[in-house]
Amino acid sequence: MTYVVTDNCIKCKYTDCVEVCPVDCFYEGENMLVIHPDECIDCGVCEPECPAEAIKPDTEGGLDHWLEVNAKYSESWPNITEKKPEPPDAKEFDGVEGKFEKYFSEAPGEGD
Repeated sequence: MTYVVTDNCIKCKYTDCVEVCPVDCFYEGENMLVIHPDECIDCGVCEPECPAEAIKPDTEGGLDHWLEVNAKYSESWPNITEKKPEPPDAKEFDGVEGKFEKYFSEAPGEGD
């Protein structure tokens, strides 16, 4: 089992989760984070840290797409281990529907 970052992270990109991860399995895209499924140890400490509630266990139904997104982009985006300020408009995008189709970017973030 692993945890996955889902669409509510897009354009919110809070990084509270990366600070508590004991194995540094978060990777940063331009406008969201992902978790490397082979590095995640299923400890669950990141899930309650996410203000946008975008982190879910892969045992929840309907997350196959997000497991694929996390696996794919964790291979090419840079690792992030330190908290950064959220985007200035993060609160405006929290809970917005259809963010993957409208706003997802394949571009990498800066990492640490």
